[in-house]
Amino acid sequence: MAHLRGTGRSQLLLLPEAVDDYVGPENPVRFVEAFVDGLDLAAMGFTRTAAKATGRPGYHPADLLKLYIYGYLNRVRSSRRLEAETHRNIEVIWLLRHLKPDFKTIADFRRDNRVAFKPVFRQFVLLCRQLNLFGRELLAVDGTRIKAVNNKTRNFTRTSLAKFIREADEKLASYMGVTHERC
Repeated sequence: MAHLRGTGRSQLLLLPEAVDDYVGPENPVRFVEAFVDGLDLAAMGFTRTAAKATGRPGYHPADLLKLYIYGYLNRVRSSRRLEAETHRNIEVIWLLRHLKPDFKTIADFRRDNRVAFKPVFRQFVLLCRQLNLFGRELLAVDGTRIKAVNNKTRNFTRTSLAKFIREADEKLASYMGVTHERC
């Protein structure tokens, strides 16, 4: 009995003609695109939202923001790794419509818009929670006895919830503070 062999690399492969055929209707990148397209980036404080009349055209901030949110969802923090995703990941190729910004452009976008990221990420997480899109995994316990402890560290009050939100904001600031990360 012979082993399975792949097709020859020089043969013509019939793949779908459109990248849109590779990204299903339930794919999270479609939500990311709809979310960013619904934002008023100039009002949120993003720079270079209006193109200049002269010089080489730059990338639209919405496209770079889509790339950052994609990286946020998939735990890709490095600008060099985000650049690599634009070349090989079909979801990112679809999301950016074949744009391939280099790592310096991606890092500069983060540096120049550091303040504007915080409200965008907060709004994104709140919207995802409202629509039950991400998180809130189901936990099932079968026949297990669990000791219930209602001590101060496991009880949420308004004060502890405010502290939790403040710590989440600090983690976001820490995430945004990484401007140059080695691959």
